[in-house]
Amino acid sequence: MNDTFMYLIFLWTLIFIGLLAIGGFFMFRKFLKRMPKEDGRSELDWQDYYIRQALPLWQEDSRALLNELVSPVPELFRDVAKERIAGRISKIALDEKAEKIELDHMMRGYIIATPKRDHGFMKKKLKELNIDYSPYMKYFEYADDEKKKFSIFDHSELAQKK
Repeated sequence: MNDTFMYLIFLWTLIFIGLLAIGGFFMFRKFLKRMPKEDGRSELDWQDYYIRQALPLWQEDSRALLNELVSPVPELFRDVAKERIAGRISKIALDEKAEKIELDHMMRGYIIATPKRDHGFMKKKLKELNIDYSPYMKYFEYADDEKKKFSIFDHSELAQKK
């Protein structure tokens, strides 16, 4: 009995340390995104800025589409993904001085802001919604990549409609 109890305490200690490490990893990533860059603003500051500036451009149909596009994301992370994608879409629309956010802006922003590891889920969702993403294939190379560590607000000139 005593050995079993000690074994359970040891097992619980390992699980607890593992969970703390995982939580700490994600908190540290969020902390890094809040760190100011050379311009004095962080990645999340820029994201919030673009969303606030483009708020009048968002129509009810574009908001509904954004909600539908992020629906495959687990609910725990959905708000973060939605803000990230909305920030990129907003930047594209503002750079082009658009009067409202259209499907073209949404597709480019959605592709660039979605991590490369999630492109399979993204393409599946777009097929499910009967949205043809073939005209936007070139934007997949500018998509968020954890390995390259660039800002999703980089590549603005490349994401502009030619």
